[in-house]
Amino acid sequence: MDNFLNKMERKFGRYAIHGLMKYICVLYIIGLLINVAAPQVYYYYLSLNPERILHGEIWRLFTFLLQSPNTSIIFFIFTLYLYYMLGQTLESVWGAFKFNVYYLSGVIFTIIGSFIAYFVTGNVYFMDTYYINMSLFLAFAFIFPDMELLLMFLIPVKIKWLAYLDIALFVYEIIRGSMGTKISIVLALLNFAIFFFSMMKTRVSPKQMKRRAAYTRAVKKTPSKHRCAVCGRTDETNPELEFRFCSKCNGNYEYCQDHLFTHTHVQ
Repeated sequence: MDNFLNKMERKFGRYAIHGLMKYICVLYIIGLLINVAAPQVYYYYLSLNPERILHGEIWRLFTFLLQSPNTSIIFFIFTLYLYYMLGQTLESVWGAFKFNVYYLSGVIFTIIGSFIAYFVTGNVYFMDTYYINMSLFLAFAFIFPDMELLLMFLIPVKIKWLAYLDIALFVYEIIRGSMGTKISIVLALLNFAIFFFSMMKTRVSPKQMKRRAAYTRAVKKTPSKHRCAVCGRTDETNPELEFRFCSKCNGNYEYCQDHLFTHTHVQ
């Protein structure tokens, strides 16, 4: 899977959306405004409804992404910040292309799950971005298991324990829930299962991220030129990028942040 993504990135990496989570957060803000102004608009005209899509309302395949993760302004701000932090961190670890594929596959599997549930049960299960965001959380917890979050803004809890709790709840819902619920959960989280083994090679610790940030600051103060051995971008053409040498390559090969973890090692 990892080699396949690397090959795809070399061909299509230039089309990746950098900072994808920023645009997703903008969609959530628009969704919140719609919910505040007209609470029924989303469910009647924008939600992921397979029955209505089959009757020509194709825009629902995209507009369901507007669903706000929370309707309370205070919790919405906290949730939005959390999702933004998760997405930006995963993108910095994997690179923009791989993160784009991960998020997009979550969206596609969610759509497929809603249609399968509809065809199997005959009922409409309104699926939104909840499980897509949970797949981001699980991926983040897998890579940074010992990072701590403040539960209720007070209690420090390692993120891996929160992930275990979420997985337990998912298993319970799959066992006790209806057929449509089972299909919805399994399909919506399928992207995490697919990426699981490739993520084994990209697990990093918060200390490593801290050193990476320190390196970035040092690079900005250094007048020397850095060039990615894969895409050819430099710190002059793209000053926002981070460049590092790969210790596994035979020679002094330097890579940008999008290719540091995804390039083929030079032997």
